[in-house]
Amino acid sequence: MSDDRVRSARMESPLGALWVTVAEGALTGLYMDGQEGCPSVDDARGRDDDAVRPVAAQLVEYFEGRRTAFDLPVRPRGTPFQLKVWEALREIPFGTTVSYAELARRIGAPTSARAVGAAVGKNPIGIVVPCHRVVGASGALTGFAGGLDRKRWLLDHEGARPLLR
Repeated sequence: MSDDRVRSARMESPLGALWVTVAEGALTGLYMDGQEGCPSVDDARGRDDDAVRPVAAQLVEYFEGRRTAFDLPVRPRGTPFQLKVWEALREIPFGTTVSYAELARRIGAPTSARAVGAAVGKNPIGIVVPCHRVVGASGALTGFAGGLDRKRWLLDHEGARPLLR
């Protein structure tokens, strides 16, 4: 996929500005302002509000409390291990949390909690691929590329209960 096929747009949200990128009809990036990897505010190449409209519409519904699951094709770029972790993130239900160790078990790599944590931290499609639902073993909020305040907001928005184990 060449960069000339990537379309992007910026949208406002309760978390601040979000930058959405799509290519060939699939979501390739969803970044929070200030997040590592977030396109520059001045990056107008490929700017296309119409191309990202389906993503923006579902995000608005999510933020308004009318959507608990996203029905969007996604195409993140990453290593095979990262892709496996990111796919497992999509299986964590709205309003729930899991630990990094539990996520490692779910992908068949029970001794790889740190590697899973690193992959979670590189997730290029925040919110839709819900990395915010992964917490420390004690239930504590741990690293989040968009910042812990945003992670807390997302979990509160979803009514997520603290991890019990």
